[in-house]
Amino acid sequence: MKFAALRSTVGYQAGLLGVVALVASAALALANHYTAAAIAAAEAADLQASLSQVLPVGFSDNDLLRDTLTLIDAEGAPLTVYRARKGEGVEGVIYQVTGNGYAGPIAIVMGVDRDGRILGVRITKHTETPGLGDKIDSAKSGWALAFSGKSLDPSAPQRWAVKKDGGDFDQFTGATITPRAVVKAVKQGLEFFAAHRSELIDGAKSASNGTPG
Repeated sequence: MKFAALRSTVGYQAGLLGVVALVASAALALANHYTAAAIAAAEAADLQASLSQVLPVGFSDNDLLRDTLTLIDAEGAPLTVYRARKGEGVEGVIYQVTGNGYAGPIAIVMGVDRDGRILGVRITKHTETPGLGDKIDSAKSGWALAFSGKSLDPSAPQRWAVKKDGGDFDQFTGATITPRAVVKAVKQGLEFFAAHRSELIDGAKSASNGTPG
């Protein structure tokens, strides 16, 4: 059979498609093999940077990424907690909470010291309206800094709200839903800490040598 005629057959075309798919798959697998380590390292560096942003300078001396604990949050979902240590003692913890913003979920990383006071809050991901709700982002304004040093006060729960609702936190003109969602999520994060403090702080096994909890 001449080659031109062979090319027109279904078997030839199917075989050629199979070869192309095999070569493409092999190329993707090879690229993934050689870039996986670099991607993992970049992701770890980004996570380390996010965790460090909610801790005062010099607050811990351990590897946060290797000293973790997984607990179940109020929604029944697993939550990874990163423990900040000085020597053997756990001085604070860091974890993520999520708020339901105007345009979608708002990912928030918060650090809490062993006494339940907020060390820092940073917004790591959101889709809020530019120029309005995006002021929650520390790159846009210092609004999130207002959480530092605050803690739960059972005698005055109304303080954990925006000023429009009688609380302590500023709202944004034309975008009250966004800061309201963040304040609520951070408050829930403190409630999580209060509910699990013994596991997070007092019951934490030593991992100063880098062994995950």
